[in-house]
Amino acid sequence: MVRFTVLASGSRGNSAVVSGGHTRLLVDAGLSCRELFRRMKLAGEAPETLDAIIITHEHMDHVGGLAVTARKLGIPVYFTEATHRAWMRWITPRLHMTYAQWIEQCRQQAVARQAETALEPDPCECDDAGADMTPGARQSRSDGTEDAPRAADEKSAKPDPAWLPSVQYFQAGRPFQIGDISVSPFTIPHDAADPVGFVFQAEGVRMALATDLGYVTPNVKAQMRNVDLLLLESNHDLEMLRDGPYPWSVKQRVLSRVGHLSNEAAADFLESGYDGQATYVILAHLSESNNLPDLARVTAERALAGRASLLANRLLLAGQHQPLSPISF
Repeated sequence: MVRFTVLASGSRGNSAVVSGGHTRLLVDAGLSCRELFRRMKLAGEAPETLDAIIITHEHMDHVGGLAVTARKLGIPVYFTEATHRAWMRWITPRLHMTYAQWIEQCRQQAVARQAETALEPDPCECDDAGADMTPGARQSRSDGTEDAPRAADEKSAKPDPAWLPSVQYFQAGRPFQIGDISVSPFTIPHDAADPVGFVFQAEGVRMALATDLGYVTPNVKAQMRNVDLLLLESNHDLEMLRDGPYPWSVKQRVLSRVGHLSNEAAADFLESGYDGQATYVILAHLSESNNLPDLARVTAERALAGRASLLANRLLLAGQHQPLSPISF
């Protein structure tokens, strides 16, 4: 059996489970590990049966619970290389300091180096093996023991927040296999390092996922043809966004060609760029501040008015606060 379950969709967190054959994938992990597990159990999905996590891009609403979830389950995470690097930069703590603090740190380091130099013995009295020690290195003694690590080793012993059980890279445009599920990643226009959408195929069923789209490009249109399930972004109502609470700079970002897809843009695709073949069409990533479920639904229904049938284009809305009932094929 093939199954698709949306656990959450929206600006506060996104995640879905794709099941096919004996393989189960978690697509994005934008909720905490605890909340992901809770929602999976509500939807009848067992967290311990997940085989891997696959990531669309590095924004927090798609990766917020990634590290804890992957470590808890001990499963691999699939990224593009650029997305993995961007995620590591985001999750790794960095020390921020003023220019004055940096100058003082440099001064203290210079004083410390001078003190170390004054205390160093004559190089001729040193053992050659230990004369070129790097900072933080351990020095072996003749009795087989080692000196205690320096401060650099102590710092490196702290848990690495970016550590994952296993990392696997993929490239947009190059299909690959995870167990019984075939994955076709494709590039999408969004302001992230290397964002992708996916087409998943198992047991002859094709499911496409495309959110966080500035606009629907020709390659995205091509990927969303001949699918049995289509999950498409319908993020905002244009008038609500323009009159809403966001700062103008954020509104410009959302409206840009690397921002998010409006109800109107999603409807335009459904009316003129979509082949009408999907059994289920799921509207996703609805903004809680700049959209209403009824607005998104009505706009999409008008676009699909001439294509509705008993076998295709059953319209569903994915929500932020509770999982969507699993869809089985």
